[in-house]
Amino acid sequence: MNASTLPLLMWLSPNFPVGAYAYSHGLEWSVQAGEIGGAAHLADWLAALFDHGAPRSDALLLAAAWRAVTADDAAAFAEVSALALALAPSQERRLETSAQGAAFLAAATAAWPCPALAKQQAAGLNAVAYPVALALAAAGHDIALQPTLEAFLSAAAGNLVSAALRLGAIGQTEGQRILADLCAPIAALAAFACESGLDDLGSCAWRADIASMRHETLYSRLFRS
Repeated sequence: MNASTLPLLMWLSPNFPVGAYAYSHGLEWSVQAGEIGGAAHLADWLAALFDHGAPRSDALLLAAAWRAVTADDAAAFAEVSALALALAPSQERRLETSAQGAAFLAAATAAWPCPALAKQQAAGLNAVAYPVALALAAAGHDIALQPTLEAFLSAAAGNLVSAALRLGAIGQTEGQRILADLCAPIAALAAFACESGLDDLGSCAWRADIASMRHETLYSRLFRS
């Protein structure tokens, strides 16, 4: 796995057409409800997510999907793909991961073709979670697992901070401080996922899950989740 990691920078940039800017992962409800009222609250919220919530699960699922692709194990890949969607804790979160996953696959297949992507397209892969879609492309282009995980988790953190900025919960400098503080946890989580399997899956970020459920009923909202 000596391929350049440059594609990761392009795939996970705001310019890649997955619509990540449209999702807040439940943050919008949390801000409106007063649970996130500033930089300190957001930093705690994100730290808990990366320790116990969806980013941790997504990292483990991405790693499992990457291994399945590199082993050319279609059955294992299908199992991980189905599990990733089944673990979405709410309709909003399922929409978030499946819509971004479908958009990523469409763009990657059109602009970054490889046998792995073509094989899944021929198999009729319709619904796929975002981290699984990224794993498919990265493994298909011989990009190593750890930088793929680090790039994915960094992009997830950046999108959440961006959502908080647009909601007026924090300022630009506060957002950058939060992202700087997340660098070490992101690196540690990526390293953990590289050495872990599906048996290590599990999350307990209940408040974030509840926020994503309550987001469905907001009268007025900026984000889709």
